[in-house]
Amino acid sequence: MASVGSGDYAYEALDTWGTLPEGFRWGQIGAVNVDSDDRVYVFTRTEHPLMVFERDGRYVRSLGEGVIQDAHGLCIGPQGDLFVVDRAAHVVMKFSNDWKKLFELGNRDQPSDTGWTPENRTVLRAAGPFNYPTDVAFSANGDFYVSDGYRNARVHKYSADGQLLSSWGEPGRTRPGEFNLVHSVWEARGRLHVADRENNRIQVFSPDGEFIEMWTDFAQPADIYVDDNDIMYVAELSGRVTLLTLDGTIVERIGSLDDRVAKPGRFVAPHGIWADRHGDFYVSEVLQGQRIQKFVRT
Repeated sequence: MASVGSGDYAYEALDTWGTLPEGFRWGQIGAVNVDSDDRVYVFTRTEHPLMVFERDGRYVRSLGEGVIQDAHGLCIGPQGDLFVVDRAAHVVMKFSNDWKKLFELGNRDQPSDTGWTPENRTVLRAAGPFNYPTDVAFSANGDFYVSDGYRNARVHKYSADGQLLSSWGEPGRTRPGEFNLVHSVWEARGRLHVADRENNRIQVFSPDGEFIEMWTDFAQPADIYVDDNDIMYVAELSGRVTLLTLDGTIVERIGSLDDRVAKPGRFVAPHGIWADRHGDFYVSEVLQGQRIQKFVRT
């Protein structure tokens, strides 16, 4: 345990949260979510892809064995449905809370043609859904967005029943609407925030893809979450978590870009982030991190 943050954003970091059943492991944790009952969903690249825990860390159940190949993005919908991004399969799936598949988007195991190949590992052009998609998030009207992703450079917007409405974005490093590994999306107060990871920025759009502004003071922003108090939480892969208001004002930073270690309140590679209704938040890690930390607000 370690004390981090300050003032209204002071926390105790619990790096031993969560009790795994015998034989289970954390692995590369692509995402973490919290449902309306404060249960914590850990989406990980192991034999047990979706593990569910109580708020105090007690294990409840696991889902997705034999179904999920490459756990990357997860979002719990307004009705408790589970939207999962299976990156290497190039699909986004919607499940009911009791794990009945409701639909699947994308052409399984058939990436869209962006010019990326194992020999030429560069996105040459934007294309349709999907080529290594990354994340999913919801609009206030029930539509949803998919960031797409590692081998594409697009945001796709869908209706609630899974009909593609629009797509935008092009490969690039500087101009508005250009993406270099679009990694996460989140709509808040009628604005869509997009983590443009390898460009070290968050771009802000209207729900229809009209560019509004960008925030550049980030180090590989990997995941975005906004709580009911309009505080944005950003997991930065380079070893830090940033909290900010929706006008882009930074209110707290936790971790260090210069000292990436697996200690309480520090990080190796933050990849997923989510807060609960109590003001606590969870951070999941990939690469050599392979753990989850809970930050209890003090």
